[in-house]
This record gives sequence, C-alpha cells and structure tokens, in this order.
Amino acid sequence: MRHTSRNELRRGAAMAAAWVACCTLAACGGSKENGASQAAASAAPAGAPAAVAAAAPTGQQVFQRCAVCHQANGQGVPGSFPPLAGSEWATAANAALPIRVVLHGLQGAVTVKGQKFNGAMPAYGTMQPMSDSDVAAVLTYVRRSWGNAASAVTPAQVAEQRSATASRTTPWAPADLAPLLSSGGR
Repeated sequence: MRHTSRNELRRGAAMAAAWVACCTLAACGGSKENGASQAAASAAPAGAPAAVAAAAPTGQQVFQRCAVCHQANGQGVPGSFPPLAGSEWATAANAALPIRVVLHGLQGAVTVKGQKFNGAMPAYGTMQPMSDSDVAAVLTYVRRSWGNAASAVTPAQVAEQRSATASRTTPWAPADLAPLLSSGGR
C-alpha cells in the first residue's frame, strides 16, 4: 500500500477546494462585474447596435471563471493548474485546440511549458451556458494577454468546432488533441 505524504494531501485538498470554487463560479456564470480592458464591441458582430455591444461580456470578464484555477495573471498554480501565460496549448497555431478544450474540457496528464500537470478542466462551452461569442472572447483574451501573441478566435471558429465535436460527451484526453498542437490552420 502506498503512503500518501502530507504535501500530497495538501495539494489534493487545494485542488479540491479550487475545483469547488471553479464549479461554483461556473454555475453562477462567474463575475461579470470585474475588469473590462477589452472592448465589448469586439465580441459583438460588426454593425451591431451599441446596446448589444455593451451587453456582450468582454473576454476579461468571461475569464473570471478561469481565474480561480489559472489565476488572474495567467500563471496557474504550480503542480495543480497549468499556466496560460506562454502556454503552447492556449496559443497553438491551430485555434481548434484551445476551442475544443474550452468546449469539452480536458482530463489527464499534460505538459505545459515543460511542467507536467495531471488534472481535469470542466467543459465550460457545453456544460455551462457559454455562447460562441463568449468562448471566442475569452480565448482571444487568453491568446493576447500576459505576453501571449496568438491570433484572435472568432465566434465562427467556435461554431465550427462546436458543430464538428457535437457528439462528444467526455472531456478530451491530451493524446486526442496532441496532433492539433503541432498543426496550423483550422
């Protein structure tokens, strides 16, 4: 029988507490009152009335759901939750990769910036009420924050991935998405 160390127990308790907090935030839709450095109009279609643009949450606002685990500075929690700042997964040339992770979640061992993480990310795009515009806005925010310089994600790209993966009922395994990590395009 394997003996569990106190550090492993503490880490497990911290992960469980963060998971509960993350799920609680997701269930209530996260805070939509915090921060707004990204223009709301960028989440609305071109030519949309100002009221529609003002009502659409910014990527930074939607990110409040993610900040519980990935932290407001995108650095994650060492040993528990991977960083998004400099993450090859978040900034992949093929935007389908992060879109699929947000839509259906990710479970299993993943290496980000040379560090291994083994946990689970919930399916925010399908199990929580997130529109294609919300997913696009949050991913654009992530892909362009904390020194990241990846391309924007559009609601059309999210809709395309949502449709292509509509039959998926379980989180992705890292091995399922690995081919997208090295491929460009859509």
